[in-house]
Amino acid sequence: MTGTVEENESSTGYLRPSTEAAMTTGLTAAVEQVLEPLEAFLRFPDGADPAGRRSLWRTALNEPLPQQGQGPQAVLDALNEVVIPNGLRIGAPGFSGWITTMPSVVPAVAGFVGSLVAAQRWYASPGNFLEVLAFSWVGEMLGMGATCGGTFTSGGAVANLVCLAAARQHAGERIGVDPAEQGAAGIPRPRVYATASLHDVGVRALSVLGLGAAAMRTIPMDRDRRADCAALSAMLDADIAAGCTPVAVIATSGDVRTGTIDPIDAMRTIAHDRGVWLHVDGAYGGFGVLDERVRPRYGDMSKIDSLAVDPHKWMAVPLGCGAAIVRDGALQQRSLVIGRPDFHHFDPASLADVGSPFDEFGEGSPYSSVDFSARARGLTVWAALKEIGVEGMRARVGRHLDCARRVAELVRADDRLELVAEPELSICCFRYVPSGVGRDVSPALDTLNEAVLKGVRARGRCVPSSAVVDDKFVIRPAFVGPNTEIADAEALVSEVLAVGDELSRR
Repeated sequence: MTGTVEENESSTGYLRPSTEAAMTTGLTAAVEQVLEPLEAFLRFPDGADPAGRRSLWRTALNEPLPQQGQGPQAVLDALNEVVIPNGLRIGAPGFSGWITTMPSVVPAVAGFVGSLVAAQRWYASPGNFLEVLAFSWVGEMLGMGATCGGTFTSGGAVANLVCLAAARQHAGERIGVDPAEQGAAGIPRPRVYATASLHDVGVRALSVLGLGAAAMRTIPMDRDRRADCAALSAMLDADIAAGCTPVAVIATSGDVRTGTIDPIDAMRTIAHDRGVWLHVDGAYGGFGVLDERVRPRYGDMSKIDSLAVDPHKWMAVPLGCGAAIVRDGALQQRSLVIGRPDFHHFDPASLADVGSPFDEFGEGSPYSSVDFSARARGLTVWAALKEIGVEGMRARVGRHLDCARRVAELVRADDRLELVAEPELSICCFRYVPSGVGRDVSPALDTLNEAVLKGVRARGRCVPSSAVVDDKFVIRPAFVGPNTEIADAEALVSEVLAVGDELSRR
C-alpha cells in the first residue's frame, strides 16, 4: 500500500479550492490502494468461493443511508476488505456455470479508462472513433462485413431488441406502414418464428416492440434439436395465406442449454424466398463461427439480415457489452427514430478537426440505439481485439470447444456417466448415473444430479451450471472463460465422479 488517500492527496494538492464533497483528484493514490487486493483476487486461491460467506459480507456492508459522508478512505477500505475478497469468481479457471466470464485484464483497464475519458459515446473523441472502428471490426470478424449498421448495447437482450426493431420496420415498410412513426398496430397479425430453444429475451422483445408475445410461433425441432425447416416452410405459407404478416424468422446460433446451432442457411433461404427477415441470435454462439469445425453450420453470414452477439461473453470484455449488427444500416436507423432528425453529424471523410468536441456529434448515430446517454462500450472491444487479434479469438474459441469435446470423451468412457447431448460448441450436457441404475427419465436421478451439482460447487474447484434436456436434469458446463484450459474440463469430470460416488455410497 502507498498510504491513505488523505496522505497522498495532501502531497498532490488541489489546483484550486473546491467545495465538492467527493474526491475529484488523487486518482493514482486511490487506484494504487485497490491493486494489491485485486491481484490477490485474480489468483483465485483454492477452496470454496468466498462470496458464499453471505452472513459475513452482508453484515459488514449493511448500514443505514449515510447522512454525513465517511470520506474516500472508508469507501476504499470497504472495497479492499469486504467487496474484493468476497467477489464472484466467474473468471476462475474452473468456472463454467454461466455463459459469461470476468473480463481479461486489458479490456478491464480499457473499461476503467473509458469511464473517465469516453463517458459519452456520440461526441467526436478518440472513444467515439474507436466505438465505430471496433464495431466494424466485429462485423468483419464474424463474416457480416465491416460496413453493417447497428450499435453496441448493454447486452444480448437489447441487441436482440434492436435487431427485431429493424425486422419490424422492414415488415411494415413492405406493406406501406412506418411502424416507428405509426406503431406496430398497422402490421396485420404479425408473426415471428423460432424454436423453443430461443432465449426468453426474444419473446420479451416482441412485447416491448408492440408485436406482442402472442406473435411468436414455435418451430418444431428435429431429432438433433434444430429447427425443422420443412415445418417452418409450411407454417410461413399457411400464415401468409391466412392474412398474417411474417415479421422475422429467428435462428439460434448456440442454444444456451446445449449449444446447438440452427440450420441458418436453410432458414435464411426459406425466409428470403418469402420476403421475410432472417435474424440470428448469436449472443452466446455467434463467435463460434471462428472455429472451422463448426463454421459450415453458420452458412454465409454476409447474407443474413441481423445478428445479436455479446462481446462480454466469449470476448471477455467487461459485462454490459452486446452488439446488434444489421446489414441494412439505413433501415435500422429508421426503426429507432428519436424525435426530429435534426442532429448535425461530423463528417469523418473531411478529416477536419472540429472547433470543440461539443459543437457537434462524432461518428456513428444515436438513431442506432435505444439509449442516448451511454459510454463508449466499443473501447473495451477495441482493446480486446487490438491485444489478441482474430487469431487470439479463434484460438480461445477452439480451446473451449476442445474442452467440451474432452468432457464428452471422458463421459463416454465411464459407465457412471451419461452423455445427454453431444457438444457442438463449448457446452456439454451430461449426468451422473450410479452403476446398475437405468438411464431413463427419473425424478430420483434428477434429485441425485442436483445434489451432485451442489456438492461440486461447494468443493470450489469447479463451478458448472445445470439445464433440463430431454426431460433430464443435467450438469451443463459452458466453457467461455479465458483462464479455462483442458485440464479444468478434466477436473470437472473428476469432481462430478468424486461427489457422485460419495452420494451413492450414502
